[in-house]
Amino acid sequence: MIRVLATGTFDLLHPGHLTYLKECKALGDELYVIVARDSMIRHKPKPVIPEDQRLEMINALKMVDKAILGSDEDIFLPLIEIKPDVIALGYDQHFNEKELKCELQKRGSCATVVRIGKSEQCALCSSAKIVKKIIERCS
Repeated sequence: MIRVLATGTFDLLHPGHLTYLKECKALGDELYVIVARDSMIRHKPKPVIPEDQRLEMINALKMVDKAILGSDEDIFLPLIEIKPDVIALGYDQHFNEKELKCELQKRGSCATVVRIGKSEQCALCSSAKIVKKIIERCS
């Protein structure tokens, strides 16, 4: 049984998220998803949707076997529990693959790291684009 792990913020769920998760699921038998905690998001604006609601939305998707909230202290802590065989990164996620592999090895994980390519090309396939569109309409 190959366990795949995907991570993300998943704010304002859109087709790009669905494509990413479908591609992640295709890499194995089980798809686990870590939904980022609001407190751990530092590389972009805080989500519009609260973390518990984002978690509920991801858990409701048929391709997801289990979704959990990430750690408030260390993004690697849930890996100990999940024990993934594959960690799938989105095309736009801010992880240096080499550094991630090195940190995983230090923590005793032999997971393979895979970068999912950009494939969804719709006008509103990003939370930032959705927010921008809403602001434009309200102006």
